[in-house]
Amino acid sequence: MAKQLDYHTIREIFTRFQEAEAEPKGELDHVNAYTLVVAVALSAQATDVGVNRATKDLFKIADTPQKMLNLGEEALIEHIKTIGLYRNKAKNVMKMAKILVEYYCGEVPNSRAALESLPGVGRKTANVVLNMWWHYPAQAVDTHIFRFGNRSGVCPGKDVVAVERAIEDHIPVDFQQHAHHWMILHGRYTCVARKPKCAACLIRDLCMFEDKNL
Repeated sequence: MAKQLDYHTIREIFTRFQEAEAEPKGELDHVNAYTLVVAVALSAQATDVGVNRATKDLFKIADTPQKMLNLGEEALIEHIKTIGLYRNKAKNVMKMAKILVEYYCGEVPNSRAALESLPGVGRKTANVVLNMWWHYPAQAVDTHIFRFGNRSGVCPGKDVVAVERAIEDHIPVDFQQHAHHWMILHGRYTCVARKPKCAACLIRDLCMFEDKNL
């Protein structure tokens, strides 16, 4: 775990991220808050590309909780059976749809606690939905951010909650909205788990990672 970077270094890192891509976007396809929460829930232990492929036709016919209930679990399974843990995920999606219809009038709630109360929705999923749909600066810490944060010193922490707190405490407010997207994309394509692409990294001179692959 690297030492926590100081304010000025972190500001320079995110200034560079912003200059490289001012409006980073999540890579999961969705058409509304409901399809977003379903897509993120399905993405656990699966790739965004795989989820997008599975939901391309699904979201054309089931883009609301009621339509998902009308579709039924077996038909849902046919759409998502290429995704890991698809049977359990299908059960959770159907339970979620039922709760949204019965308790939330078919609308996706926009508090973290309410989102986390839904089947298949954990803190990371809730934060993604709050950030991407309602533009709340929630920080969804996945494996890419956890790795990048601890390697670089931007947001080191022993667990995902500690890393989330480090992001909120140390990254300047004007970068908070897009912080987790910049870090996810950097971890996914540059600061990869094996053989990180340090030679092509735009912040390698600021990063605290000792074993740079140059």
